[in-house]
Amino acid sequence: MTPRTSFSNLVSALSLVVATGAQAQDGGAIYADLCASCHGEARLGAIGPALIPEALARLRGASLEQVIAHGRAATQMPAFAGTLGPTEIAAVAEYVSQPLAEIPDWTAEDIAESYTPNPDYRPSDKPVFDADPMNITLVVETGDHHVSVLDGDTFEVLDRFPTPFAVHGGPKFSPDGHFVTIMSRDGWVQKYDIWSLQEVARTRAAINARNIALSPDGQWVAVANYLPHTLTILDADLRPVQVRRIVAADGSESRVSAVYQAPQRNSFILALKDAPEIWEIALSEVAGPFHDSFVHSYEKGMEESLAAEKGLFARRRIKVEEPLDDFFFDPGYRNLVGASRDGERGVVVNLEVGRQIAELPLPGMPHLGSGISWISEGRRVMATPHLKEGRLTVIDTDDWSVVKTVDTLGPGFFLRSHENSPYVWADVFFGPNKDKMHILDKDRLEIVKTLDPAPGKTVAHIEFTKDGSHALVSLWEDDGAVIVYDAMTLKEVRRLPMRKPSGKYNVWNKITFSDGTSH
Repeated sequence: MTPRTSFSNLVSALSLVVATGAQAQDGGAIYADLCASCHGEARLGAIGPALIPEALARLRGASLEQVIAHGRAATQMPAFAGTLGPTEIAAVAEYVSQPLAEIPDWTAEDIAESYTPNPDYRPSDKPVFDADPMNITLVVETGDHHVSVLDGDTFEVLDRFPTPFAVHGGPKFSPDGHFVTIMSRDGWVQKYDIWSLQEVARTRAAINARNIALSPDGQWVAVANYLPHTLTILDADLRPVQVRRIVAADGSESRVSAVYQAPQRNSFILALKDAPEIWEIALSEVAGPFHDSFVHSYEKGMEESLAAEKGLFARRRIKVEEPLDDFFFDPGYRNLVGASRDGERGVVVNLEVGRQIAELPLPGMPHLGSGISWISEGRRVMATPHLKEGRLTVIDTDDWSVVKTVDTLGPGFFLRSHENSPYVWADVFFGPNKDKMHILDKDRLEIVKTLDPAPGKTVAHIEFTKDGSHALVSLWEDDGAVIVYDAMTLKEVRRLPMRKPSGKYNVWNKITFSDGTSH
């Protein structure tokens, strides 16, 4: 929301609103006068973000009214408390909180029209810096919508660039680590050249999006959308290739909770929010939607789980008992674990045979998207935090039995480890102990130390450097920092001031699917 271009126009508009009694209560009229120029006449976003319930999930009631009244730091959103009264502010908040009358569309033509290249971009065939390009770590700073490019050896900030509003989901790196692709809640997809330290372009792929995935060869970008009910596929230059309507087998439409890259399968895997199906999208020109390397493993009689589609972007449906969210994949991408709708269990689906093969007791809403796996005393295990209970559940990925439940000081959000580290790091993101960070022994599966780096503050999300020698933790505050630890001694090395740093993503760990990294 921003004032009109001239102060006199703003005064006239406000005078008209205040003078007309009933109209003063009309949030729609105020929105049209003062907000539409930035947020769009249909509330779908323009310079400013979309103002619809799907985009305002974290700003309800008084919080939304406070933003209208007092503005928002580090954005162009001004304060309106001096020009709008409490009743008018409440009316606008109520108006933008209402669902849209109909589900809007966002076509390939809309996407193509939104494409915005950086006119100053100059590509480079080698890095313009001396740092190891494989040990670059990106830090998403949500406090003022920027990303810092960090040298993983010296911890020097090489660049700090603006992103679209409200980045969500992890950035995705090209297979050579040269480029990174970033997505915002409003569906903007941004491509950045790490080697030249420049933005390449950005495109709006949807109105409200959940996350992105990059194909193993870096050729395709998939965008999972809530609005409209589509999967958008862009090419590497962010040009639209396909906008696919998500229609379940019963004819109903569904939102897409998330899309994932399955590198060994050369496919995208989709979690459908509103339908009991999992979709697999082929990424090669094959006779059917699956790679020859695993077609033979499908059981006889499972043909009904396969779509009739063939070739690039062919779809396969896997039917499940209920919609599943928040997937974890084993390292070979043969199995996925999805969270049940009741938040009390996990469901294991084997992607080769196309059906559920196990069920896991996971009460307290498991956060499987942050689950990680590692070798513990010779066996492969995975672990997940829980969003509503102070526990970590450790599972044997061979027989899908629960190995151990580790009690923590509260519900957590993120886990991380590294193949060169003997430890698993787990935050306590929710509750009064959000300032703690647990360190677990990988073999003993026990907490061996609890860090307290910023009493009373939120500490969360861990990333390792390329060699695993250092662990980076976010002090998740507006005047926050990235705290660097020696990963063996667990001693703090230094603090790098940041504006509410959230996720941190190391190029090498991500493109190699490092052990202990969520995928």
